[in-house]
Amino acid sequence: MSDTIESLRRKMSSAGDLQSVVRTMKALAASNIGQYERSVRALADYYRTVELGLSAWFRENRMAPSMTERNVPNQADAVGAVVFGSDQGLVGRFNDVVADHAIKTLDALSGKAQVWAVGERVHARLADAGLSPIGLLAGPNSVQGITSFVAQILIESEVRQVNGAHTSLFVVHNRPLSGALYEPVSQRLLPLDAQWQHDLARVRWPTGNLPEIVSGGTRTASALVHEYLFISLFRACAESLASENASRLAAMERADKSISELLAQLHGTFQQLRQTGIDEELFDVISGFEALVRPGQPQRRMDGEEGQIQGLSDGGRRRERAPEPEKRHSV
Repeated sequence: MSDTIESLRRKMSSAGDLQSVVRTMKALAASNIGQYERSVRALADYYRTVELGLSAWFRENRMAPSMTERNVPNQADAVGAVVFGSDQGLVGRFNDVVADHAIKTLDALSGKAQVWAVGERVHARLADAGLSPIGLLAGPNSVQGITSFVAQILIESEVRQVNGAHTSLFVVHNRPLSGALYEPVSQRLLPLDAQWQHDLARVRWPTGNLPEIVSGGTRTASALVHEYLFISLFRACAESLASENASRLAAMERADKSISELLAQLHGTFQQLRQTGIDEELFDVISGFEALVRPGQPQRRMDGEEGQIQGLSDGGRRRERAPEPEKRHSV
């Protein structure tokens, strides 16, 4: 065998250390999934409030032309997009899936794509596919960091809209499904869809007291749209992080299973090699013993002579100890 007992021990020790790291990453991924999913559920009530405010506005007013879609899009307009990926590896095909979906979505649109990549991994995938991002953003590592991260994206988007760099904004990310599954989705945030506005205007108010917009102008509408964009980006970021950790959890489970199988194989080889060494040592002891007791060797003849001498000595002693014949007396 090419492996020795010492090399197998080193391999088993390294595999055991690696398995400890993998199981730690599994525990972290499982805990992170819970906090990101809870943050998404917590947005539901706030999103409902903003949706009702937009519904009340759309019933009484029309949205500003800069925020609504145009019937005839300009071919020269640039398309802004935010693609959520990951900065870290060990996530399976997480970045490949979202990058492929982003490329297909943007190829179907008119205008030049201006993409912000969230995460170094997806940035590299997009660049390899020929879709060079204009910016690289580092994704947040916790729920507390999502708020400032989304605010940064909104500031960048507003600056480009003011400068006329792009008139539309899309977001592409992975959305978690049951278990460790996820699917890539895309959503257009700007301009606001006309059908979406029409559907919101027809939403029934939950109480009998009809709402009234107190302040006129577009300030209220701009504030509501800003909150709508914030919630949409926050939810996309949280769902992407939950999907990333779910993909990492699945990858770590596969790695843990592979390491367990490797350890079982190494233990089997180690036991077999150790048993082979023990058998060889036993065979050497037995062979040496047989060489000592084999007939025709000097030690064997000496034992025979000593045996004969011992036998003669025992026979002499037996004769010396023989009882004397009984004497007969004549009357």
